[in-house]
Amino acid sequence: MSATVIGLALSAAILHATWNAFLRNGADRFWTVTVMSFSSTIAGAVLAMLFPFPASTAWPCIVLSAGLQVGYSIFLVAAYRHGELGQVYPIVRGTVPLLVTAGGFLFAGERLGPYQTAGVILVAVGIMSLSLGRDRAAVSSILFALATGAIIAAYATVDAMGVRQAGHAGAYTAWVVLLYGLMLAAAFDLLRGKLAVEVRAPETWKALAGGVVALVAYGAVVAAFALGPAGPITALRETSVVFAAVIGGIFLGEKLTARRIAACAVVALGAICLGYQP
Repeated sequence: MSATVIGLALSAAILHATWNAFLRNGADRFWTVTVMSFSSTIAGAVLAMLFPFPASTAWPCIVLSAGLQVGYSIFLVAAYRHGELGQVYPIVRGTVPLLVTAGGFLFAGERLGPYQTAGVILVAVGIMSLSLGRDRAAVSSILFALATGAIIAAYATVDAMGVRQAGHAGAYTAWVVLLYGLMLAAAFDLLRGKLAVEVRAPETWKALAGGVVALVAYGAVVAAFALGPAGPITALRETSVVFAAVIGGIFLGEKLTARRIAACAVVALGAICLGYQP
C-alpha cells in the first residue's frame, strides 16, 4: 500500500473515534447526535440532486437502512449514558465483525479458517475484558453497546444488498443519509418533543463540527478503498478502537489503564483477523 492509502485509512480511524468522542462528551447526547446528522442530511440532499434516482427495487433497502441507522444512533446514545468511550466503542466495533462472521457460519454455511477462528476468540476475550472487573461499564451500557453492534451488522447487510440493486452506489448512499437525518429528527420530536436548535449556541456548532468530522471520516475511508486493497485498509481502520481509548483518556478524563489499552488492542487484532483475506 502507498503512504497515501495508509494515511487515509489511519485518518479515517482517528476521525471515526473522534466523532464518537464528540458524542460521548455532549451534554445531551440524543440532541447532539441529531444535530450532528444535519451535516450528512445537507450533503445527502445535494448529492441526491446530482446523482441519478435509485432503482425502485432498492427503495425498501434504502428506507430500512435509514431506519436501522436511527436505531443505531439511539442505542449508541443509550450505551454512552453510563459507559465511557474507551469501554463502549471497542465493544460496538468488535461486535460487528464477530456477528457477521457468526452469521456466515450459522446461516450461509461458511467455514471458519484459522484467522477467523483466532479473530472470534480474540474479540470475545477483548469484549469480556472490557465487560468485567472493577472498571467495567454498567451492565445496561454493555447490553446497549452489543445491541448497537448488532444493528450496525444489520444495516451493513441491508446496504450490501441495496447498493447492488440501486444501480448507483453514490445515489444509494445519498438517499440513505438524507432519510436518516430526516427520520432521526422525527424520532427526536416523537420521543423528546420539538427539537430546539439555537444557531448561535456553542453546543450547536460543536455538534455540527462533529457531524462534519463523521462525514470526512467516511470520505477518507471511501477514498482509501478507491486507491488500495480492501483487506489491509479495513485492518488499519480497526485501529480506531485503540485511538478511542487514547482519546478518551487524554481529552475526556477517562481511565487509561494498561488493562484497558490491552483489551482494546485485543479487540482490534481480533477484528483484523476476522476481516483478513489471505
